[in-house]
Amino acid sequence: MNATVISVQDKVNELLAVLDKDIQHIQDSLSWLNELRSLVIKRDDAALSKLLQRIRAESDSYVRNDQQRQSLRKDLANALSCRVEQITLSRLMAILPEEKKAQGGSRRAGSLTNIKAKLTALVEQLKKEHLSTSLLLSDCARFNNLLLRAIFDLGKAGTIYNPKALAKRQTDTAFVSLRL
Repeated sequence: MNATVISVQDKVNELLAVLDKDIQHIQDSLSWLNELRSLVIKRDDAALSKLLQRIRAESDSYVRNDQQRQSLRKDLANALSCRVEQITLSRLMAILPEEKKAQGGSRRAGSLTNIKAKLTALVEQLKKEHLSTSLLLSDCARFNNLLLRAIFDLGKAGTIYNPKALAKRQTDTAFVSLRL
C-alpha cells in the first residue's frame, strides 16, 4: 500500500477520535444549556456560579481538542495536496474507499458516515437550544429593565383612577399608594 494512503488513513482514524470528543462536547454543551435555563428560571445564583466554573474548566480541554483537529486537518491537507479549508467530512468521504467510510473509528461514534450524521444532528439541536437560551436571557433582561424603569421613574406624573372611574393626575412620588 502507498505510504500516502496509509498516512491518510491513520490521520482519518485520529480525526475520528477527535470528532468523538467533539460529539461529547456538543452533548455536554446541550446539557449545560438546559441546566443554565433551569438555574436562571429558579434564580439559583450559587448553582449558576458552579455551572459557569465547570464550563470554564471544560473549555480548556475543548481548546486542546480543537487544536488537535486543526493540526490533523493540516496534515490531511498536505497529504492530499489541497488547502486546509477543503478538508471536510464530505470530502474525506468522497476520497476514502467504501470500506473505510463504513469502518468504525472508535467505539462510541462509529464510522465516518455515522459521525457526520451525528454531528449534523447535534449541531442543529445545539443551534435550537442556543436560540432558546438566548431568548430566555433576552426576556429576563427585558423584564429586569422594565422593573427597574418602573421603580426609578417614580418622579414622573401618572394618571390614577378613583373608584368612580374619574381620572386624577398623580404627582407624588410614592412607590405604592396606600389610599383606597
